[in-house]
Amino acid sequence: MIPQIYLHRGKEESLLRRHPWVFSGAIDYVKAESEEEIAEGAVVDVFGKSGDFLARGHFQIGSIAVRVLSFRQEEIDAAWWRDRIAAAYALRRTLGLTDSGETTCYRLVHGEGDSLPGLVVDVYGTTAVVQCHSVGMYRSRLQIADALLACFGSRITAVYDKSSQTVPFNARLGAVDGYLRGAASVPLTVRENGLRFLVNWEAGQKTGFFLDQRENRELVRRYAAGRTVLNTFCYTGGFSVYALAGEAVEVCSVDSSERAVALADENVRLNFGPEAKHTSLAADAVEHLRDIGDRYDLIILDPPAFAKHHKVLGNAMQGYRRLNARAIAQIRPGGILFTFSCSQAVSKELFRTTVFSAAAQAGRRVRILHQLTQPADHPINIYHPEGEYLKGLVLYVE
Repeated sequence: MIPQIYLHRGKEESLLRRHPWVFSGAIDYVKAESEEEIAEGAVVDVFGKSGDFLARGHFQIGSIAVRVLSFRQEEIDAAWWRDRIAAAYALRRTLGLTDSGETTCYRLVHGEGDSLPGLVVDVYGTTAVVQCHSVGMYRSRLQIADALLACFGSRITAVYDKSSQTVPFNARLGAVDGYLRGAASVPLTVRENGLRFLVNWEAGQKTGFFLDQRENRELVRRYAAGRTVLNTFCYTGGFSVYALAGEAVEVCSVDSSERAVALADENVRLNFGPEAKHTSLAADAVEHLRDIGDRYDLIILDPPAFAKHHKVLGNAMQGYRRLNARAIAQIRPGGILFTFSCSQAVSKELFRTTVFSAAAQAGRRVRILHQLTQPADHPINIYHPEGEYLKGLVLYVE
């Protein structure tokens, strides 16, 4: 018998609106034949106080107690996984990503955005990289790998699991990264909008590359001509490569990681050779912005998440304000500032208000040219607005 979770009266409203989470505080009681049946990662059914079925999902320990897989009582078997992966693939085919020679890397599964909460799958050429953020997804990883191979056929030859840093620590799963099916050599050269990048999913951050900035990098290319560019928190130099492709006069890449800076240099050389007008610096980007003078007229601020949860939101917003104020104060008149937050806890409104405060602090005239978000292969479930995690503004500073 599938374990049954019953909610307190009135707590079924979010599920009736098809929100994919059940919070622990909403649970009244649990019916299960044994404690093992309700172990973390188990498939459970959720019922309202009146006994009406609401949803089926993965049980987990924590504030989010159930991540919903289906709002129907359907078996979560191999056929179900094939159908869900096929649906995710169909969307990317609609976006023109699955058969593009210009772009050979994209996100195939984006958690709640693809009705697969707790799962991320990125495609790099002929390799699919899986990241599980829940115990239920981790325990299903072999079925997920088989569903990927069934969907892609010979176009995917390897499935790599990179979940050791993303599964819940307290679950003590002993997760070790490695190939679930096949094998591949890294680094691999992929293409994005015709530009080339080296990706190492085995050793790199996330799944190896920040795919969510693809369209925003293309926008940098449009604005870069004739400009002197500073790319802070550069990681592997994605924005730097696009700026050079857009005929920037000079580009400087800054990151606190020496390894990241070295990868940025490699990606620049891969596209433009050793004579590219590019310099790099391993330094703290926030400190570097203390005194850059008026050297730059295009600055990119793409920091890691300052606020991973609401408890540190106040300090995070101070960090965003300080970072943006320094850039706005020093950018050349007529300069373009690309500024981002990838913190899910930071709303669009709060981020915009914080950047407004930074502009006022800097005392410059500033206009918003674009309001940016994540690309369509990182879709937002309309019933799960929390999935809109990437916020960005393009500012014109007089």
